[in-house]
Amino acid sequence: MNMSSTALSNPMPTRTTDTFPRWVLWSVAGLLVFTLGAVALVRITGNGPDQLAAATITERLLRFEDTPGGGVAVIDGETGQLLTTVTGEQGFFRGALRALTRDRTARKIGSEQPFKLISRADGRLTLFDPVSGQRVDLESFGPTNAAVFVPFLTMQPQANR
Repeated sequence: MNMSSTALSNPMPTRTTDTFPRWVLWSVAGLLVFTLGAVALVRITGNGPDQLAAATITERLLRFEDTPGGGVAVIDGETGQLLTTVTGEQGFFRGALRALTRDRTARKIGSEQPFKLISRADGRLTLFDPVSGQRVDLESFGPTNAAVFVPFLTMQPQANR
């Protein structure tokens, strides 16, 4: 049996030292723990940025009903008086309503219960469903889309229904 001289002189390979600083790993771990703790605290207390609502300027209860002609009747939720009938494609208007009525349909709840259109001091406009707790933050889709709902806040009922 012939063994090489290098194998006998160095039976164990030498170990290299770590060149990556441990303080970096500890800093990343600390940042991760802090972030997870902060997120947990916000979720538990409900004081996150999206939970802090600005003061309400105006709100109005509205019902929406399909009309035989394919339009959507916008009805004052308190008085039951017709405000207007929205006709045509109205993609964003119908899409926002569809998002809220989907949950109502699943729960077999009709359109008798009004939605709440809320205008806030910070410029946000929200369409809220008190029945399901769902909401659509209209300004998130741009000012042009949100502007479709703004007239409903102050619109007067039509003379005849």
